[in-house]
Amino acid sequence: MTTNIKKTIFKVLFAVIILSGVIILFTSMVITNENEYTIIKQFGKIDRVKKDAGLSFKTPFIETTDTIPKQILFYDMPESDVITMDKKTMVADSYVLWKITNPTKFAQTLSLSVTLAENRIDTTVYNAMKNVISSNTQAEVISGRDGELSASIMENIGDSMSQYGIELISVDTKHLDLPSNNKTAVFERMISERDKIAATFTAEGQSEAQIIQNTTDKEIAISISDAQTKAAKIIAEGEAEYMRVLSDAYDDSARSEFYTFVRSLEASRASLTGDDKTLILSADSPIAQIFYQID
Repeated sequence: MTTNIKKTIFKVLFAVIILSGVIILFTSMVITNENEYTIIKQFGKIDRVKKDAGLSFKTPFIETTDTIPKQILFYDMPESDVITMDKKTMVADSYVLWKITNPTKFAQTLSLSVTLAENRIDTTVYNAMKNVISSNTQAEVISGRDGELSASIMENIGDSMSQYGIELISVDTKHLDLPSNNKTAVFERMISERDKIAATFTAEGQSEAQIIQNTTDKEIAISISDAQTKAAKIIAEGEAEYMRVLSDAYDDSARSEFYTFVRSLEASRASLTGDDKTLILSADSPIAQIFYQID
């Protein structure tokens, strides 16, 4: 009987030892995943940080572990009102991509809390956005939504989040618009300004067209005048040549008589008009004298 009791006690103690060993083994194991940091604390103070994925060990019951995310995190900021340099209110809806780069600082300053980190990010990004937008006009803010605005906000933030062990990867604006109560008035003003610009361009175009037309008309008038001058000169030269030919004809008596005869015939033919083809000449008519002289 006594022997059976001893065996039973031995079995129980052995089981307790085995169970305790298993418990100690499991409580001393630390498994770090790819997307997280493992912070090992000793009596509440950070002793070391496991950054690489894998299995490691800690001292059971003395050291404790906490995990914080290692991957890039997304924070969707609430919509907020911002005022431009020309005192126009706009509604900004932005988001932030961020990650933890220094787990020790993050744990010491933010108590391993992602929520506290997002609160700090919200305050920092909003202040930077407010500073940037307040130094630009509404038109500049709207035109800078293709990346210039985000770059200016990131430049304004600088490395201020590094004190928390955080790196801001990007700050982007999903929605940047006017408050609903003054959208219509702003749009109408923008349309009016665009109409004025269009009218200015139209007036400048018409002025340029008029200048071109006036220059063309002047060039055409000069060309016509030059052509008329040249034509008059050619006509004058032709008439001079004609008179020279006549003069040469009259200088020769034989040619002069023939020429006079031909001219008389032409004059006679010109006088024979209508149905009556009768030509009546007086005896002393130069034309009649020509016919009298024909033998």
